[in-house]
Amino acid sequence: MDSFELNKIIGAILLVALLVIGIGKVADLIFHVNKPEKPGYKVELDVEKASTQNTEEKVVEVVDIAALMSTGNLEHGEKVFKKCAACHSIKSGGGNKIGPALYNVVGRKIGALNDYKYSKALAEYEKNWTFEELNGFLLKPKDWIKGTKMAYAGLRKEKDRASVILYLNKYADNPLPLP
Repeated sequence: MDSFELNKIIGAILLVALLVIGIGKVADLIFHVNKPEKPGYKVELDVEKASTQNTEEKVVEVVDIAALMSTGNLEHGEKVFKKCAACHSIKSGGGNKIGPALYNVVGRKIGALNDYKYSKALAEYEKNWTFEELNGFLLKPKDWIKGTKMAYAGLRKEKDRASVILYLNKYADNPLPLP
């Protein structure tokens, strides 16, 4: 293709762009629309009512952790944990992988391992990994602790979460008593 052909193509594109813009300007001149002085209807917002509705929507569901934990079992937890094993180690002395080691995680302070670089959100989170915290985090990590760098979508099924928590509790020097 020589430069003359390329110039014709570029010229055609520019001509089409100018025609579209020109037709739009001419249409605005021909079909002028007057805005009404008085709106057809007025939308009024009750700010106090809207703010109370927003606070009512943010109510967190309280989970009966004892009932939840009764649905899980260790064998199922071992199967489900295989998804986690790609990034986490569960064995004593297993060390960190992409994610921190999870041996002794139940009952431990969140973001407490010295040899792992946690996200700022997890490092500043001032709680321990209780059964309730693990349940909420495993449901959807990004929603439970905003700013976590854990990219996992979460475990939707209650039985899966309960089983994984039981499995994590098993791998500890002193497993916590079940609720």
